Amino acid sequence: MDIAAERIDRLHDLARAAAADGEDERAKHYVRLARRVAERNRLSLPRTFKRFTCDACDAYLRPGVNARVRLQDGHVVITCDCGHHARYPYE
Repeated sequence: MDIAAERIDRLHDLARAAAADGEDERAKHYVRLARRVAERNRLSLPRTFKRFTCDACDAYLRPGVNARVRLQDGHVVITCDCGHHARYPYE
């Protein structure tokens, strides 16, 4: 694992901790930093990171707090407070 991937993992942990403490702006900042690190180093973000962040507003999603999770026809639909939807298939 290279330095950029380690930093992305660390920023993911920091974003999760900040969101759990109710510091939403700090969590958004960590998400933006992780996306920039991945962009600059041409890395893809880990699946867990992609699934728990909003692409529209960079919020770290916490189901039941700032995100709604629903199941529809073989898909998980996650709706952020900003109104953005993300759909992921499941079996």
